[in-house]
Amino acid sequence: MATDVRAELKNFGVSAQKVRLVIDLVRGKRANDALDILAFANKGSAADLRKLVASAVSNAEENFGINRDDLFIYKITADEAPTRKWRRFGARGRFKPLLRRSSHVVVVLREQE
Repeated sequence: MATDVRAELKNFGVSAQKVRLVIDLVRGKRANDALDILAFANKGSAADLRKLVASAVSNAEENFGINRDDLFIYKITADEAPTRKWRRFGARGRFKPLLRRSSHVVVVLREQE
């Protein structure tokens, strides 16, 4: 049975919709290739996602003794986290809601057979 290695990033300050644009680039790729893609992706969340994948790779090496060249991204998801609701006051007594969205990101690595 294959061993799954998980890493999670909770309450990430970028909306899940924006994070999904970046994780679609690396879904199903080998772990080393995903780290290279995220290093050069021109999105704000790419640097933090690279740290998350690197953390999962190092967890696999240290805790399970799996070689990093054998790992691939089995599953990666971005789900919505709690939304902070702010308000900005507008004309004629109205106010404009501002929604500061955040996300939870989970990456699962698996060893190739």
